[in-house]
Formats: sequence, structure tokens, C-alpha cells
Amino acid sequence: MNGHPLDHIGIAVPDLDSAIPIWERLVGETATARKVVDTMGVEVVFLGSGPGRTELLAPTRSDSPVSRFLERRGPGLHHLCYRVPDIHAALTDLRQTGFVLIDEAPRPGADGHLVAFIHPRSTGGTLVELVEATGWTTDLRGAS
Repeated sequence: MNGHPLDHIGIAVPDLDSAIPIWERLVGETATARKVVDTMGVEVVFLGSGPGRTELLAPTRSDSPVSRFLERRGPGLHHLCYRVPDIHAALTDLRQTGFVLIDEAPRPGADGHLVAFIHPRSTGGTLVELVEATGWTTDLRGAS
């Protein structure tokens, strides 16, 4: 992951209505418009812009990974996300160096950006997301 900047920190919450006001006060930013990512069973908002934004994720169905996370661990840090210029190459490199991938191939995330996850057992217990950064501008509000 050398040279790949932090894109955002994902925080799992039971519902966005309760979480947004808390995080807006904490971060000092207004949340972006809500976006549903059907493939992951979540609704998300972002706070802040540029590297290190905060993403709030709330489940939209009981069988989503975020719903299962909340049942096991409760609300809190869900994942760290790093920008990569070529997600296919990054996944190949990680697989070849022994990382366990949740996603063998990228899938669409918020706003249709390609994303993939690395299993926490490969990273010492932290879920890591990769997001392809090709063609993005410097203002990445709402991208994931």
C-alpha cells in the first residue's frame, strides 16, 4: 500500500438520522446527500472533503455485512479506505503477496466507483477497502 493515500474512514451506525447530527457537530461539516449502495446493502453519507473524510454507513437490510458487523460489534470504526490508481493491479499485487481478499474482483461502490475489500485476518483485524482513484478531481466529496 506504499504511496496510496487514505481516502476515508468508514463508521458503522444503526441509522443515519441519529448519527448525522452527532458527526456534523463533531467534524464541523455538513453531510453529503444520502446514497444507497444496493450491492452492499447500505446507505451512506460523507462528511468532509479530500483525504481522511468520514463515511457513515447504515444497513438497509438485515443480511448486509454492515448489519452483521453492528450485531457483533455495535457502532464504530468499520474500515479504512485507501485510493489506488488501478484497483485490478492492486488486487493482483495483494493476492500475490499473500493477502486474503474479500473481493477477488472490484465491485461498484457509492457513485459507481470501483471498490474492493481486504479481509481483516490479513491486516491484523482491520477491514481495508480500496477505491480506484483514476480520473478523480481533487474534490472527492461523495466518492467511495
